[in-house]
Amino acid sequence: MYGTIRIIVAVAATLIFLAGVVAILAGGPAIFGGVQALIIGAVGILAVTLERGRYRSEHAERASAPAGPGGGEDRPLEARFQRTEEAFIDPTSGRPMRVFLDPQTGERRYQAEG
Repeated sequence: MYGTIRIIVAVAATLIFLAGVVAILAGGPAIFGGVQALIIGAVGILAVTLERGRYRSEHAERASAPAGPGGGEDRPLEARFQRTEEAFIDPTSGRPMRVFLDPQTGERRYQAEG
């Protein structure tokens, strides 16, 4: 369902953007509304393009894997990831989580504690 919402927002933003272009090209008093539509459409397109799932590994992001339940990584982490002092409570599962970081790439991974 999440993917469907992204598609709907992307299509709507694209249509608004194109309507803005048409209004600007038409000229006259429609130019002001066209500029507004152009900006709103561009913001929508950027939001859909740049938005990422929360608490996801780079592997899951690249593979377009669906978001799983809260709780972070299920398998042991690679040795390149170092434990940090950053911890939080996962809002989905309520479990305490620990952040691990690859200092060379800045990639973060999340693992349940306890």
